[in-house]
Amino acid sequence: MELRHTDTNSADDSRGRVFGLDGNLYLPVVIAAVVGLGLLAVCGVGLRTGWTVAGVIAGIPLAITLAWAVLLKNGRPPAYDRDWVEQYLGGGDFSRSAGQQRGLLDG
Repeated sequence: MELRHTDTNSADDSRGRVFGLDGNLYLPVVIAAVVGLGLLAVCGVGLRTGWTVAGVIAGIPLAITLAWAVLLKNGRPPAYDRDWVEQYLGGGDFSRSAGQQRGLLDG
């Protein structure tokens, strides 16, 4: 008796979750935490600033990266962060600005 072999696509489409973040999204957060620790050491020991000031400076990269990952990447479509920035900075459309449109309609 010969075994029957059938190719199927039964794989899970999920890229997994780590620390509540989809896929490999935890990597930029971990890298920002390491950079923050480096800044803490440089500011606290090397530059001899106060530890509070060094902690605030060191927390900036981690806070920005964590906000980006949680608010603009986690659970969103692939290009959501770029579209959001484009919408916020430039209007997010392919049309000309309102002033240029009025000029085209007038003459």
